[in-house]
Amino acid sequence: QVQLVESGGGLVQAGGSLRLSCAASGRTFSTYAMGWFRQTPGKERALVAAISKNGRITYYPDSVKGRFTISRDNAKNKVYLQMNNLKPEDTALYYCAGKYVLYNSDFYVHSRSYDFWGQGTQVTVSS
Repeated sequence: QVQLVESGGGLVQAGGSLRLSCAASGRTFSTYAMGWFRQTPGKERALVAAISKNGRITYYPDSVKGRFTISRDNAKNKVYLQMNNLKPEDTALYYCAGKYVLYNSDFYVHSRSYDFWGQGTQVTVSS
């Protein structure tokens, strides 16, 4: 069973930056496509970034494109989310998620596609 642990959340002013980290247990991290999602009360979990298992393919929804950057270090079993120019509407509980994949080109945008989830880290952006 893969365990994912997020860190790096906190309180930041609008326009500021945060870097989230997600550490994965086990020796097969390089076989997982990874994603970062966020959720606010009463709303569904929404993708903010996805990355292929070799890190060469990334995907962002329009809401964060140009502000958020996902990256990974397979040697350290970690995936990161650099968040710049944060806005109050970015306030949410952020989760990392993983899914075993066969191909380097695979990545997923729907939460139901992912097999493993972390416990989440809170990001609060004040205006």
